[in-house]
Amino acid sequence: MPADQELSSILNRRQAINSAIEEGKQVTPVFKKTGNIYTEFHEFSRKQIKEYEKAFNKYDLGRDGYLDLDELKRMMEKLGAPQTHLDLKNMIKEVDEDQDQKISFREFLLIFRKANAGELVENDGLSQLAKRTEINVEEVGVNGAKNFFEAKIEEMRRGSKFEDEIRQEQEERRKEEEEKMRKMMAFREKAAIFQASH
Repeated sequence: MPADQELSSILNRRQAINSAIEEGKQVTPVFKKTGNIYTEFHEFSRKQIKEYEKAFNKYDLGRDGYLDLDELKRMMEKLGAPQTHLDLKNMIKEVDEDQDQKISFREFLLIFRKANAGELVENDGLSQLAKRTEINVEEVGVNGAKNFFEAKIEEMRRGSKFEDEIRQEQEERRKEEEEKMRKMMAFREKAAIFQASH
């Protein structure tokens, strides 16, 4: 979010809080989670989060980092689970922690956290969204532990797993760079041969 939009959002929220206080209404504080999305949503692997991000970005047509009502409507239609206007509003409301009437990527991840924890109502909009955008764990790796000891082992491995995933990403980037360099060198050799013959 650009700085001017973020400031505007903060000022609007502050103004809404002041108005509510003046009217004698109860104001519940909203805490914006900041920090690393990978550590906050440790139950998902880096690959899973990147896949969720791809799905999110596919429907974030405004490229503003949020799914608004219209974008969510389009998403649900494309997923084959169209919702009423009221249902869409309720879907947003269920995960909209900062009460801005739209879904940020962090709030989008909350949908899948709630789905995994069994906290979504069966066949409501969010459970439909979660089922239809579910990431294939065979492709991106399983990160669930079945009992206490497995959970402890998984917790100990998580740090090294995170590092392994970063190393793997770096290795993939290195290979891509090497391939680019190889192609560039081959091109230069051909260009030199061509120039020498003319």
